Amino acid sequence: MKTTVSRAARQVVSQRSINIHVAELQLGMFVSNLDRDWLETPFVTQGFIIETEEHIALLREYCDTVWVDKVFSKWVKAETQTVFESPTHLSLIHQVPAQDEHENASSIYQKTKQITKTLMDEVRLGHAIDTKSAKEAVSGCVSSVMQNPDALLWMAKMRNSDEYTSEHCMSVCILAIAFGRYLGMNEKELNDLGLCGLLHDVGKIHIPDEILNKPARLTTDEWGVMMRHAAHGRDLLLSTSNILSAAVDVAYAHHERIDGNGYPRGLKGAAIPTYARIIAVVDTYDAVTADRCYAPGMPTTDALRILYESRDTHFDGHLVDSFMKMIGLYPPGTIIELVNGKVALVLASNHKYQHLPRIIQILDEGKNKVPERVINLMDVEKGRLDKDYFIKKAHVDGAFGINMRDYQAKGIQFSRVG
Repeated sequence: MKTTVSRAARQVVSQRSINIHVAELQLGMFVSNLDRDWLETPFVTQGFIIETEEHIALLREYCDTVWVDKVFSKWVKAETQTVFESPTHLSLIHQVPAQDEHENASSIYQKTKQITKTLMDEVRLGHAIDTKSAKEAVSGCVSSVMQNPDALLWMAKMRNSDEYTSEHCMSVCILAIAFGRYLGMNEKELNDLGLCGLLHDVGKIHIPDEILNKPARLTTDEWGVMMRHAAHGRDLLLSTSNILSAAVDVAYAHHERIDGNGYPRGLKGAAIPTYARIIAVVDTYDAVTADRCYAPGMPTTDALRILYESRDTHFDGHLVDSFMKMIGLYPPGTIIELVNGKVALVLASNHKYQHLPRIIQILDEGKNKVPERVINLMDVEKGRLDKDYFIKKAHVDGAFGINMRDYQAKGIQFSRVG
């Protein structure tokens, strides 16, 4: 039964939000507020894009009216597709269950991590880029993602801030491959895109450590030095034999912006290579969710909001929309707090119902450790779990004393359960 609030109790979120009846909802609208408490609904993230008819059906079940943000909303029709999406991409996401891929993904992750670190160390010492090893690492990631991206995305959440550059490059590689798979790319394209992601920041090898790792805001002169990493990357890759030309483009152009306010050349719109536009989205998402020397990482939900607010200015709007659908609200490895206060890690995402992933409970409602157990939040939808198992909030790695790195083996163990 709906428990609506009085009109007097409703508050205007901002001048750009309008209050509409749920019968008027359309795909693409950004719902900024409800006519009841968010915790009384499945939509506890307090702001989301209507992406499916299921979202509309749920809103109609729980609400009479909602507030829609006119600026964020796309106001697209149900049949609209982005030019980057393959109409068959959803059928290609999960070739095998995540639990069958976790052990293989762990092995691939460790191998890729070592190859990436060695590659960066060798370049730092003045040696040529080992393209054979780089392609081998990327190929392993592609094979895992083609089976099921959730397993490798779980591994990519494990980060060491002392090895930021190499781990960031590896994570961008993995995310880019998963994103390319979602967009319907074939195996060769995935390998090319993954290599672009792995090498996109190779130019940072030539940035002095006191600037690269400065735990404070850079001065104007220091920022000028930092921006040169794009040109350094281009030069390093141009001097590498048999290098993929797209990798050169991405290293040089991944900081260009759709509105022309990027660097180093101020390219605008379609002048920015397609792979560079893809890596720009993935690079920003990974950077803001990771701990840096000057700032802690942000929750996934905050990172997605940053991307969305910058669509069609900094980033290609179609790609932002697609990436948000691919990564989901709660990617594998995300630390989440439930409405009932319990704390868990997301084990596998649910692409149809993004707010109902498979999770591993770690803490009880009092934030005390309990024996870990796998919970499928789809059981809320099926009536097997109370609605207080809905997700209340996403947290950054390290919240509640939980670190992804400590759960690598347990992720493999628990992926076999349930």
